[in-house]
This record gives sequence, structure tokens and C-alpha cells, in this order.
Amino acid sequence: MKRLVCLLLLLLSSCTETSSEVRTEAPQAQAPQAQASQANPQLAARCAELGAIYDKYNTRRSEGSGGPDMTRLGAGIDCQKGRYAEGIKTLEDLLQRNRISYPPA
Repeated sequence: MKRLVCLLLLLLSSCTETSSEVRTEAPQAQAPQAQASQANPQLAARCAELGAIYDKYNTRRSEGSGGPDMTRLGAGIDCQKGRYAEGIKTLEDLLQRNRISYPPA
């Protein structure tokens, strides 16, 4: 489990935009995101942990499964952008709704 959390943190931190067309923000706009991710490593780890638990037990592998879980994807994006409180709350709600147990904060 620890390896999975570390792997997810590594993946979350390595997701960057490389296209010059996509990078339209000023460098000052990106600085708060970097500060948020550095200031909250525990919250980032919690996001990754809850996401890994949800992904482990709630995977859709059959044909006609209905596509990706957009709520889960949105929570992952929140965590990537440093909005840990929103991402964690969404993941906890998803886990509770699907009756999947998870460790307390």
C-alpha cells in the first residue's frame, strides 16, 4: 500500500503540460500551486491514499461499463491543483457511497 501511495504521489507531481500552446498562464499564477503542494504533503498523501483505495475497489472492467467516473476524475484534478480539501471530501463521499472502508484522517 505504501508503494502505491508513493507511486501515485510521483505520478501526480510529474503531470505537467509540455505544449507551448497550452502554457498561457503567467509564472506568478503558477507559484501558488507550487506553494500549496509543498505546504501540504500530508494532504497530498491523503488524497493519493483515498484515490488508490477507490481505484482498487471500484474499477469498471466490463464492456459497456458506462465510461470513466467523472466525480473521481474531478477529485483527482482537485488534488493535482492543490485543492486538497475539496478532493479529499469528494473521495471520502465516493468511498462512503460505495460502502468502501477507508482509514480515518
